[in-house]
Amino acid sequence: MADPTSRLLQLLSLLQVRQEWQGDVLAGRLNVSPRTIRRDVDRLRELGYRIQSVSGPTGGYRLSNGSELPPLLFDDDQAVAVALALAVAPASGADIAEAAARALATVRQVMPSRLRARVDAIEVIPAPGRDFVDPEVLVAVSDATRKHEVLRFHYAPPGQSDDRPSRRVEPHAVIARAGRWYLLAWNDDAKGPVDGDATGDWRTYRMDRITLSAPTRRSFRPRPVPGGDPSSFVAARFRGSSSSNVWPCIGTAVVHLPIEQIAPYVDPDAVLGARDERSTEVTMGSWSWSALAVRFAGFDAQFELMAPAPLLHGAAELARRLEQARPARPDRPSGSLSTSATSGLR
Repeated sequence: MADPTSRLLQLLSLLQVRQEWQGDVLAGRLNVSPRTIRRDVDRLRELGYRIQSVSGPTGGYRLSNGSELPPLLFDDDQAVAVALALAVAPASGADIAEAAARALATVRQVMPSRLRARVDAIEVIPAPGRDFVDPEVLVAVSDATRKHEVLRFHYAPPGQSDDRPSRRVEPHAVIARAGRWYLLAWNDDAKGPVDGDATGDWRTYRMDRITLSAPTRRSFRPRPVPGGDPSSFVAARFRGSSSSNVWPCIGTAVVHLPIEQIAPYVDPDAVLGARDERSTEVTMGSWSWSALAVRFAGFDAQFELMAPAPLLHGAAELARRLEQARPARPDRPSGSLSTSATSGLR
């Protein structure tokens, strides 16, 4: 049997992860009697936790939301998880580095020495991005998303002004991706992809570029996100696809490099196969056929394009553009490319 303090932590952890527990189930999980569970519940109540008794054949318990924050009790794994989450918070893209550092110092100070040793053994040096989201913007946008309220804002890179009227969108999801925060929203004023009319469409907005206007307090009925998963839908948009999280252009080439030299530099969904010790068959994707040809050329080795036919046409078009490229004029910054050289590249 675990000591009383350790058992209390385990009991509290169980109550936090499930809405309701039967008394005998808790007793079985902790390998104690139902009477011991009742005593432990009473001790947690004395510490400030609001635990309700639930009627039933064997009785049960439910942890309610309290009006005040009681003393926090974490088991070892939870305490380490909280500390590590605070340590890497500066790399999250939210402008909370100072607050996270102060919170980490507070948590570390009250940790037992055995846990401090575990946390200190991991030296975390986060590499934060340059585009931070104001926590107030993050909270306000998330709140409007949760309440299904129309959001109004100006949209421009930091330090620049948006001359357009404020945008009105229906926020559906807040997504963190690669150190940046994005809002997935339905925009009624967005132009359709075919005829250019304002028929409405899904749009993804970087939240560090959002300047909020006054709340609208106008509710909307949520729309189904294509595919059902907002995260996958946004990932698909980054790949130039409007339907599924796959590259719209996928092709195959034989690259004259060993497979171990290629593997670290391709996407996880690329397919590699060793032809021999010095050449590899590579199947991967990109947002356009010309861009895919660039990716194969980027290995800086001889290669042969295999299939499909649009990949060969894309490579020929790219070769034509590169052949027509001209050196930059003297009044252009050193190293810039001419318009013809960059017109087909995103």
